[in-house]
Amino acid sequence: MNRRRFILRSLGATLALPGLPSLMAKSVGGNSAVQLAKGAGMGARRFVAIGNLLGYQTKSLFPTKTGTEYEKTTLLEPLWDIRKHMTVYRGLDHGVRGGHFAVHSFLSGVLHSEAQNRPEGNVTIDQYLADEIGFQTRFPSLTVGSEGGIHGGCQIAWTKSGVRVPPVTNPAELFEKLFVTDSKERQARREQENKVQASILDSVREEAKSLSKQVNKEDKDKLDEYLTSVRDVEKRLELRQRWTSQPKPKAPFDKPANHNAVEDLPMLYDLIALALQTDSTRIATLEIGGDFMPQHLGIKKDWHGLSHHGNDPEAVADLITLEKYQIEHFGKFVAKLAKLNDGDRTLLDSTTVLFGSGMGDGNTHKNSDLPILLAGGGYKHGEFRQVPGEGINKVRLCNLFVDVAQKMGVEIDSFGNSTGRFA
Repeated sequence: MNRRRFILRSLGATLALPGLPSLMAKSVGGNSAVQLAKGAGMGARRFVAIGNLLGYQTKSLFPTKTGTEYEKTTLLEPLWDIRKHMTVYRGLDHGVRGGHFAVHSFLSGVLHSEAQNRPEGNVTIDQYLADEIGFQTRFPSLTVGSEGGIHGGCQIAWTKSGVRVPPVTNPAELFEKLFVTDSKERQARREQENKVQASILDSVREEAKSLSKQVNKEDKDKLDEYLTSVRDVEKRLELRQRWTSQPKPKAPFDKPANHNAVEDLPMLYDLIALALQTDSTRIATLEIGGDFMPQHLGIKKDWHGLSHHGNDPEAVADLITLEKYQIEHFGKFVAKLAKLNDGDRTLLDSTTVLFGSGMGDGNTHKNSDLPILLAGGGYKHGEFRQVPGEGINKVRLCNLFVDVAQKMGVEIDSFGNSTGRFA
């Protein structure tokens, strides 16, 4: 991103120096490639984002009356007992278009196709926060949910390098990641891998520094950007080295079995709650994608087909059934966090939970007027807030992300396409 031409996908991936035109004539090419428990986080700020692929029936979600006395709607009914812990927002979006192919902008405000023209690319708020505070835990962030299904899932998490973060897709895999400690042999292999990769990074840094003395200003800027990404990799490597020999928290139950995206949803929520409670991570995302098959709820048609309902009453009724199921388990997750102690407050007080979608209307596939709920995080809740959705007073969803980041102690003035901090 930002004119970078190196490949930097993970520790162990290829790190290729960017093309440097001012050295091409000297035959010093830019073509060489180098191969490359529980914490003490009581009271720490945390963030969880949940997004689905096809939005919600907003006519059955949004109330008509704003403020604290808003009415119970069909889709808010499963959340009625926890409404004091959450706020319903209407009018927030990113101003992007693209239907399915803009859903991935939910947590960034930026289309991936436009990322190369922006200093921070299309980094999502979870990954931005993970870069800032993720070093404090074993896992800087956890991305959980759907890998496949129609249109490849929600593609909810993106790094500053413009790479999608692949999700952990099932409860068994997430359980092992959180609670199963590597064997001594595996730990030894990891330590050796870390040493090799640290040596490679040293060589890459020295090569880039040497080249910086021979290039013009434009290419020096490219090298500076490259070295910034090398430092990002070094930070991740240092984090991995720190936790290699540390035992993981003791599992509170046996490894769960995998079923399907519908039946696994409650367990994924439970495991995310445990990850927060054990301070294994402070940043998590959960995407509900195209492999969420409503047949497991007794619905005959597939989710995507139902989303193009054309106001057919039967199709809308089926959509409400599957959407209420998703919302019900979000509500149970919030209620669970509200019952867990975190020092002198609850885990919900410490955790900002964002729930919604990058799709505002599944029938027309619009990306405006997004369904947004916010719970916990020490905010004053219990109301329905409607903000201007267009015109000069338009409020961007990214403005809310700025506020979330600042609540977590990350001092930023802007994020994505924000126009300020949400008041």
